[in-house]
Amino acid sequence: MKNYITHDEWCIVENGFHPEHNEITESLMSLGNGRMGQRGNFEERYSGKTLLGNYVAGVYFPDKTRVGWWKNGYPNYFAKVLNACNWIGIDVQIGGQMLDLNTCQIEEFSRVLDMKKGILERFATVILPGEKRLKIHSKRFCSMADDESGAISYSVTPLNFEEDFIITPYLDGNIRNRDSNYNESFWNEIERETSENCGYLILETKENPYGVERFRVATGMRFTATVNGVDVQPESLPFETEKYVSASIKINLKQGEELAVYKYAVNLSSSNYEAGNLLDAAKSYIARISEKGFEQLYTEHILVWADKWAKNDITIDGNVAAQQGIRFNIFHLGQTYTGEDERLNIGPKGFTGEKYGGSTYWDTEAYCIPFYLATAEQKVARNLLVYRHKHLQKAIENAEKLGFTGGAALYPMVTMNGEECHNEWEITFEEIHRNGAIAFAIYDYTRYTGDKTYLPEFGLEVLIGISRFWKQRITWSKDKNLYVMLGVTGPNEYENNVNNNWYTNYIACWTLRYTLETIGGLWENDSKKLNEIIVKTNLQLNVELADWKHIVENMYFPYDETRKVYLQQQGFLDKEILTVDDIADQRPINQRWSWDRILRSCFIKQADVLQGLYLFEEDFEPDVIRRNFEFYEPMTVHESSLSPCVHGILAAGLGLKEKAYEMYVRTARLDLDDYNNDTEDGLHITSMAGTWMSVVKGFAGQRVKDGMLVLNPYIPDQWNSYSFRIGFQGSWLKISVKKQEVIIENTSEKALALLVNGKEVYLEAFAKTQI
Repeated sequence: MKNYITHDEWCIVENGFHPEHNEITESLMSLGNGRMGQRGNFEERYSGKTLLGNYVAGVYFPDKTRVGWWKNGYPNYFAKVLNACNWIGIDVQIGGQMLDLNTCQIEEFSRVLDMKKGILERFATVILPGEKRLKIHSKRFCSMADDESGAISYSVTPLNFEEDFIITPYLDGNIRNRDSNYNESFWNEIERETSENCGYLILETKENPYGVERFRVATGMRFTATVNGVDVQPESLPFETEKYVSASIKINLKQGEELAVYKYAVNLSSSNYEAGNLLDAAKSYIARISEKGFEQLYTEHILVWADKWAKNDITIDGNVAAQQGIRFNIFHLGQTYTGEDERLNIGPKGFTGEKYGGSTYWDTEAYCIPFYLATAEQKVARNLLVYRHKHLQKAIENAEKLGFTGGAALYPMVTMNGEECHNEWEITFEEIHRNGAIAFAIYDYTRYTGDKTYLPEFGLEVLIGISRFWKQRITWSKDKNLYVMLGVTGPNEYENNVNNNWYTNYIACWTLRYTLETIGGLWENDSKKLNEIIVKTNLQLNVELADWKHIVENMYFPYDETRKVYLQQQGFLDKEILTVDDIADQRPINQRWSWDRILRSCFIKQADVLQGLYLFEEDFEPDVIRRNFEFYEPMTVHESSLSPCVHGILAAGLGLKEKAYEMYVRTARLDLDDYNNDTEDGLHITSMAGTWMSVVKGFAGQRVKDGMLVLNPYIPDQWNSYSFRIGFQGSWLKISVKKQEVIIENTSEKALALLVNGKEVYLEAFAKTQI
């Protein structure tokens, strides 16, 4: 673990420069606004260890698949989230020497991400040749109010010398993805333009042989300058070359004079604008935001964040590290996905890195939906589900490529446009439980919101497609006289190509049962709409429903009668059963062991059986959950970011308070402390929702039962109190948990009945109760 980030309730602070950890810090201090994002790179040049990262939502390139051995059914490409034009760059020359923080002496340094305001600020004093001391101060944000733009305030002050300065704000499209399979550049230049203090680049993704949409992105900039707060207009020298535009100003600065440059930038995508009008749109956008000026843009940006924090903040009294951790996770979730565009989703790295590619994994449905359900307007979570409905035909085509027929739908493991673009066979072909996560998210959404329109409008069609897939993927075993599921990978990716993974079998049966219940409910309440869906999907009502029911009633689930636990898969007990304490000096095993050794071991990457017990908790008695938890958790190495939160929630429900808190700390500070030695690649955005769940579903025991909100809160021994805010079916609540009491306040106009510690509580509009 790394421990160089200062603990602070609202800020991520690096005091003193740590060049050996710079890529980690760049990830931690990334900014975004749902439409674009930027790693915490320096504006001026830096020749040291760095991963330059600028990203535009929904823009990607189909990088040709690179595998050692081709298998039928492999996707032809792996969709890469594109590293786009560098819009933050500002070169600084002092007396003809380029400023580079890697080569000059750093006297003082502080980098601060203010999560309350959504701004990255940096202070530095550096020593140049000749003992010249220079002060640097920068502030920047990706505007949440004007969400295709960003702004920078960048200043330099010579502290003990006078010199000629050349300041060069620029846009640079000569960018490559570090994870490019063949080290290719993915961008072509379409157009560029410069003027005295402006520059524009229009880049287009290269032609591809897969019929994947080509994207154009217009990046534009404009800048102004002041000396000691007074506007100056020195001569500006525009320059341009391939995929690069800039404009330089030359000015003599005396000792103590501060030169400040205000740079405004936009990133506009052909997804949102006519490709032929991008340049005009960029000019218009730049004119509008630069007219506002930095301070007004900043104020409007802060107001959006204030509204977000009013809905989703969690306060913790008594432990600054825990408080910083939860806010860090909430902050990045809030700036990654805003729910304004149903075409977008939540990439596992968000706007913080390139790794994993794609914008959509099953993580969205299994982990992120609960966060957005409780902390945002209903449309935000609904749009995440509509996104999957829009991709239903692609999911059917994905299944057809693998030999499935008749409208069976297999949603991709990784995607940008609904088409599978993950190409590790044990994941692409076998980690099919992802289908079940989408079905569960539909159930979770309708249960939580009470929205009765989603299932007939969108959800049932998706459920039918998924159910058809399960029907064809399951095999009848004459030997067992039961249905089995062969050749799968469960959530534990340290097991591949296993038979009868318990979780996959269970969620498949649950999906079939839920689809049957949904059809039955719609038959009673809106038979006309059901008939429309039957015709649209060509559902063979009697035959298909009978098949699904037979599977539900005759599925094989591996079980150990001696231990009274569900087996992760058939044959699991053939392994040598050890605990993580037996290999304490060999972790993380994914960085120290061969893959062969991992696959043969009993060690578990993340919740597998326990994932099912977490999702379907109501189906199992507490003693069943406890036995399985006590068997599997000691074998779990938690080398997936998705692991600690599930274990923490289950532990909290079982009264295992120390284990629950251990898991909370691990998930809350996974990236901040670099638990898995991979933060430099980007943050674990989707698992951050699990941190929120660890508090709300774990310590506070939030559930929904029979259409009613349920809370069973307790307070960890390490805290004095905590509070959080959630919305539920039109009501908004603030829940404060203290050592001796729980205070619940209805902050909305809608009254609400809920269960707290088993007792029904009725709250009128704007009422408060103490329990």
